[in-house]
Amino acid sequence: MLDSPLSQNARPASLDSVDLSMLAELERNGRLTNAALAAHVGIAESTCTQRLRSLRDRGVIRGFRADIDPAALGLTLQALITVRLGTHGREQVRGFEATARSLPNVLTAFHVAGADDYLLHVAVASAGALRELVLEHLTTHPHVRHVETQLVFEVLEGTGIVPRGAARSTD
Repeated sequence: MLDSPLSQNARPASLDSVDLSMLAELERNGRLTNAALAAHVGIAESTCTQRLRSLRDRGVIRGFRADIDPAALGLTLQALITVRLGTHGREQVRGFEATARSLPNVLTAFHVAGADDYLLHVAVASAGALRELVLEHLTTHPHVRHVETQLVFEVLEGTGIVPRGAARSTD
């Protein structure tokens, strides 16, 4: 999911220790039931429901989704593709963004600062499929000046964004 400029400029939400504990638990296991989440955090289920609704309404929790292993779908090759545009007018940037959002097999697209303009994380079935993605969809785009591909050997999960000490788990 791409962040909108609005969310990037939003002020940080005011979160207390209970909110942070809930977020840490959900980041670890987004399938927790309300009852289990309340028990892990040490609050009443009704309080948990209200706080969870508030976190969603304030945009702190943007959604819940399944984390699907691309290899389970036959997409065993992952790559990072850097893209540099030739011109940077609003129309050219928006045009490429529309293309990036519609490209097959793109897991995440980042609009970045520096020598390159975009970083695409893709998962494909083979080296041939990667070649086709680059040659048919990127190098032929009228605003793309340069493309570079790096193969991903392994994806390492980070610790997440909620501070480690935030959870008051009863595991």
